[in-house]
Amino acid sequence: MTTNYIFVTGGVVSSLGKGITAASLGAVLEARNLNVTIMKLDPYINLDPGTMNPLQHGEVFVTADGAETDLDLGHYERFIRNKMTRYNNFTTGSIYAEVLKKERKGDYLGTTIQVIPHITNEIKKRIIIGAKGYNIVLVEIGGTVGDIESLPFLEAIRQMAVDVGKKRIIYIHLTLIPYISASREIKTKPTQHSVKELLSIGIQPDILICRSEYPISKNEKEKIALFCNVPEKAVIALQDVNSIYKIPKLLKLQKVDNYICEQFNILAPEANLSEWEKVIHDEENTLETVTIGMIGKYVELPDAYKSVIEALKHGGLKSRIAVKIKLINSQHIEKKGVILLHSLDGILIPGGFGKRGIKGKLLSVRYAREKKIPYFGICLGMQIAIIEFARHVIGIKDANSTEFEPRCKYPIINLIKKCIYKNKKKKKKTKQKNKRQNTKQPPPNRTPTSP
Repeated sequence: MTTNYIFVTGGVVSSLGKGITAASLGAVLEARNLNVTIMKLDPYINLDPGTMNPLQHGEVFVTADGAETDLDLGHYERFIRNKMTRYNNFTTGSIYAEVLKKERKGDYLGTTIQVIPHITNEIKKRIIIGAKGYNIVLVEIGGTVGDIESLPFLEAIRQMAVDVGKKRIIYIHLTLIPYISASREIKTKPTQHSVKELLSIGIQPDILICRSEYPISKNEKEKIALFCNVPEKAVIALQDVNSIYKIPKLLKLQKVDNYICEQFNILAPEANLSEWEKVIHDEENTLETVTIGMIGKYVELPDAYKSVIEALKHGGLKSRIAVKIKLINSQHIEKKGVILLHSLDGILIPGGFGKRGIKGKLLSVRYAREKKIPYFGICLGMQIAIIEFARHVIGIKDANSTEFEPRCKYPIINLIKKCIYKNKKKKKKTKQKNKRQNTKQPPPNRTPTSP
């Protein structure tokens, strides 16, 4: 099977939505009966996002094979049918760690280790491994063009065109077309400069996707195409929408998928987006609205709970119900009381760790139980519910978790590793005791001799 590669980069500013764009394009290509996967290359030095602050990075998306990955992989799974694995996400840190590991083992036979070719070769190797078995792989490059951190990734994808042939490579560049309110016009200059930055490292974009707050006219598209050296039909306008699930249709209407199939010389049926049209219809024609309160510590950044938020919305779509999510800081409940929970139709406490904000969560669970409000506890949320029930229903006032209080009197929530360690330690002591007792007893079927 021949695998084709689409590399998605971002320019002008960060947070333009490369992940959503890549996922939406993947959905359209998948609707043409193509086998598609999506990868995310993150330029930070961390080995993975598992230990990163949720307020800085958002949630950690855990794949089916247990990898702790970037939240964009959650978007990928919500838009395409193929499941993500550890091969769909890697960081600069993991690349350097692998190269240094090989260097210590002597795999490079004493050569000087450099960004080119050693780091870039490892990047390309991982891209090819992750792409195996698919018709098309979309590869999102984290960060913004011009960032020093992403340069090795950009160099690696430039080399890919040489290694596998340009006919199997498409470069998509996502940019911002800002609107200047004082002059009441949109500006294409930032996009021109962003493309110029890409060209300086040897990458000519094949498709430009232009994010904007207002419509982009035909004249402005022509101007962008002329200055950025791309066909006009490859300049795609992506105006702000009120739902991310409308984006696949927007891309399809501008025939991005047709252009990609032409470039790759792929014969595939037209994209059938009937399922997406139903999603949009159900989202815009809900029968009622419910308000769900989500209690957590990282509510200042909604992306910290992205998958849970989207799961609630999907549940609402299935039932034709609009789900309004109210994010509430558990520490605010500790200060202001359960008045913050009034008017909620349901309460959800997602996963978390540490004892900060636990009191507020316990108050929330008790409020839900006593007021008979539907409650959903995920991971830590379930543990909190058990502790609250033990304290206020069963009467175990000192019930707690060893995570919050290691030497608590009644550890009804305990860490598995500690339990296993204690059991092993206990068994070892019992075995040693039995051994000592056995050595003092006379051998079986023999009469003990007199001293």
